[in-house]
Amino acid sequence: MSAPLPRFAVVGNPDNRRVTLFTAAVRAAGLPAPRVLPWREVLREGARFAPGETVRIDSPGEDAEVERLLRGASDPARVEGTARWYARFSDAVRQVAAAADTVGATVLSSPRDIAVLFDKRLCHGELSAAGVPVPMSPTSGGGAEPVRGWADVRARLASAGLRRAFVKSAHGSSASGVLAVEVAGPGRVRATTSVERSADGRLFNSLRVRRYGTEAEVAAIVDALAPDGLHIERWLPKASQRGRAADLRVVVVGGRATHAVVRTSRSPMTNLHLGGARGDLAAARAAAEAAGTAWPEVLGRCEAAAACFPGTLCVGVDLLPGSGWRRFAVGEVNAFGDLLPGLTGLAGSGAESLDTYGAQVAAVLRGDGPAARTPAPLAPAAHAD
Repeated sequence: MSAPLPRFAVVGNPDNRRVTLFTAAVRAAGLPAPRVLPWREVLREGARFAPGETVRIDSPGEDAEVERLLRGASDPARVEGTARWYARFSDAVRQVAAAADTVGATVLSSPRDIAVLFDKRLCHGELSAAGVPVPMSPTSGGGAEPVRGWADVRARLASAGLRRAFVKSAHGSSASGVLAVEVAGPGRVRATTSVERSADGRLFNSLRVRRYGTEAEVAAIVDALAPDGLHIERWLPKASQRGRAADLRVVVVGGRATHAVVRTSRSPMTNLHLGGARGDLAAARAAAEAAGTAWPEVLGRCEAAAACFPGTLCVGVDLLPGSGWRRFAVGEVNAFGDLLPGLTGLAGSGAESLDTYGAQVAAVLRGDGPAARTPAPLAPAAHAD
């Protein structure tokens, strides 16, 4: 007797594009549309599932009321408050998973994985411990002393011999609270960031990347971000494509790299919503192979990173190619990194005709949901310098 077809439920914001695209993928597979549990209701009243449902936990973003409930801020554009957001969201995910477990529903993202993925320090530490090449960091793992402000950042950069580094909100996403910092000498500091600082010192996310050219300006932003937690890592010189800095977002579903896109930018942040543009994937593959790295090895780095999170069906891996496409390091792993509309799967991935959401539905239908997977063995990796 064949196994019954899955019945999907989604915990997400109904108007979120991810939810819309996932719903379309479920229906395209010939299944009933998933039942959507809005985050605002889940946060207030809890979640209830039916026995046997397959539950996708989606991003709580793009809803002002949900942001208020999680962050405690009335303006969703504000940068501060990520520590409160992280604590409340992590707790909500645990409650969702417990409610699903009570009735025998299956959750496609484990609370443990989400908690690590949304703490850049913990995520960086786990990747490094698994032998996945990552940029060197003086804040990696769970044992480092917290960064209390710009003076701490300055001291740690000096101790690590870093003149160029990324300073990131530990719990931020979509480049929120990220500064690309350059220290040229005493009092000579500049930073590139999407953070906008108002006249009264409040911080806001902006869709425009800007540069701050004095140490006082940079210090003020870092000092305001520090109470929520900061992560520091070496700013690796990136490969370029057509004169623009380039990296890759690789989506891994069920342990296999299924989709990839090159992101290019004139700024250190390649996020597509900050003016980044999709690049030429075939050219990137050719450049990597010409520099001596086989394409399966490139994708294997992303699969090894995803294997650190065996309780999660799908992650988006930010892969940083070094100058000349000679070395590759994992910058971040994203719990909700699958929003790549219109992109079909890589050749040989099994998802050639599917978008990222169709690939996830297909993986569930194959029975390839989250399961204990042993990371591919890697030699202990030095930091990607």
